[in-house]
Amino acid sequence: MIALNSDISALDAESSMSASNHPPLALQPPSPVLPSLPRWLKRKVPKGDANHFTSRLVGELGLHTVCDHAKCPNRMECYARKTATFMILGSVCTRACRFCGVAKGRPAPPDLDEPRRVAEAVFRLGLEHAVITCVTRDDLPDGGAEHFAKTIRAIKQKTPTTLVEVLIPDFRGDREALKRVVDAQPDVIDHNIETVERLTPKVRDRRATYRQSLTVLENVKKLDPTRYTKSSIMVGLGETDEEILQTMRDLRAVGVDILTIGQYLRPSPRHIEVVEYVHPDKFAHWKEIGEAMGFRYVAAGPLVRSSYRAGEFFIKSLLKGGRP
Repeated sequence: MIALNSDISALDAESSMSASNHPPLALQPPSPVLPSLPRWLKRKVPKGDANHFTSRLVGELGLHTVCDHAKCPNRMECYARKTATFMILGSVCTRACRFCGVAKGRPAPPDLDEPRRVAEAVFRLGLEHAVITCVTRDDLPDGGAEHFAKTIRAIKQKTPTTLVEVLIPDFRGDREALKRVVDAQPDVIDHNIETVERLTPKVRDRRATYRQSLTVLENVKKLDPTRYTKSSIMVGLGETDEEILQTMRDLRAVGVDILTIGQYLRPSPRHIEVVEYVHPDKFAHWKEIGEAMGFRYVAAGPLVRSSYRAGEFFIKSLLKGGRP
């Protein structure tokens, strides 16, 4: 069994590098001792050739996955299913969100051949649904939007039947950058709200605001009402039930179609502490409420992540009624 506790692993040495004019993560003060990890956060490690095949292919093609860099608790299961969430534009982020396990610092220039290699990986894995995300690149004039668009087009050219989902940053609120991604016609566009409004300044980088995230999601629908939009909320950070409900209302108000809600797990002792391990019954309650609010699909559970089994969730939402 693997214990998904708050010390999943330490950050690499690169994570201590700071972006220009932005300090590295500060060490967190000692946090209250949580009870033993609950049984619902323990699971068996999947085994099999597909697990190793996915890992080898990612390495062979010189790609990054958010599964590894963000220390996702589901990565072994996803690799065993011959799937992964590809992380483009490098492995170093220009922002310092206190929940995220991805390294922070000064990233290298974009790899111009990366879109082709991502498309090759999607083809060789035989993916019906590919998920692409990236580190935030505030150092680039368009935030990496054109690189995203090239990756989407490369996948659709290589495997035209593959559904493409992208998990995007806020592009500093730049609507023209967002339009480049929307115009490439991914099937689903994700942007994560991450947490409730009150906790956003504590949890996310100061440049990532709650209202800006809502505006990004709203602008996707304004640019193309036929695109599915999706967002994700982490719980266990000290939010109240009413704050979660208000966040859900805010997301529906800007037309979000698909919602995921999962337990926050601390990547290392340097990251913001877990306040609570939320019981699975509460996730079931939020799923029921979300569906009543009008979300086309709600995935809620302790180990649910934004891109976890995304293809299954998306297909189910399609079966419920087609395009928005």
